[in-house]
Amino acid sequence: MMNRKAILIVSGVMVVCSVLIGLALVVEKLKSAKLRASTKGIEIRNRDVANVKKMDYSQFEVIEGGDGRKMVLVPAGSFPMGGGDAGDFDEQPQRVIYLDAFYMDQHEVSTVNYASFAGMLERPMPRIPVFEDDVNLLKGDNQPVVGVAWIDAVAYCRWAGNRLPTEAEWEKAAGGEDGMKWPWGDDFNASWVNGRGEGDGYKYSAPVGSFESGRSPYGIYDMSGNVSEWVLDWYDQFYYKDAPFKNPKGPEDPGIIKVLSYRGGSFHSTRHDLRVSKRFGGAHPERGESSVGFRCARDYTS
Repeated sequence: MMNRKAILIVSGVMVVCSVLIGLALVVEKLKSAKLRASTKGIEIRNRDVANVKKMDYSQFEVIEGGDGRKMVLVPAGSFPMGGGDAGDFDEQPQRVIYLDAFYMDQHEVSTVNYASFAGMLERPMPRIPVFEDDVNLLKGDNQPVVGVAWIDAVAYCRWAGNRLPTEAEWEKAAGGEDGMKWPWGDDFNASWVNGRGEGDGYKYSAPVGSFESGRSPYGIYDMSGNVSEWVLDWYDQFYYKDAPFKNPKGPEDPGIIKVLSYRGGSFHSTRHDLRVSKRFGGAHPERGESSVGFRCARDYTS
């Protein structure tokens, strides 16, 4: 009887030990899983931090425009204008262009900026044309103003003591003297630009200056995406073939069909259409668009 009792006690102890060991293994497994998840979160955060472009733009002079907004000096010099092998037919041929120094608005003109101009001159605010959603989604004070016709953009820039940039000026301000494919470089990064889709955090336009890492080599915001921007030039799909080497300003005689250029792509655009060299033509000077805004430029005077 004693032997049988001892055997039962030993067996019971072994069962209890097995259960305790099993529980300990489960606890350790849960701890390991939690540690792996924590480590993964740290890795993701580290990748996010590494995904932020850090640049020093202090070398570029900044002045205050006539409307109280910051303008950045783009130094004189040459750059390769056009799309090269990856460009569309109207971006050809890619060629070296020389530009005198000029200033460019650091940000797109916002709704509140335009409201100051409209209020002072007793002009109406722009009416946003065909849009698939509630137009109020595009009217935040700090969002880029849209629906502005080219003639009204010209009037705003004059009021501020400025002018619209030429296509050549716009492209250099966006891509720099090396002619980068996108304002930040030659590798596309969807989180640095407000383009098609909501992966960038915005369904439509974003407040101006929302994409810090998407700044151009001169520290200028939103040169790719958010909203497209009016430029000074009439549009000619073959202009690049005969354009002058120095300070091209577009065709002098646009012909019978007078249409304008705009640049930069918008919240509707794919990565191809967000390229710095991409040209958009066919716009009417007295008609605004829900995805087209503008910024101003100014001649440099020493």
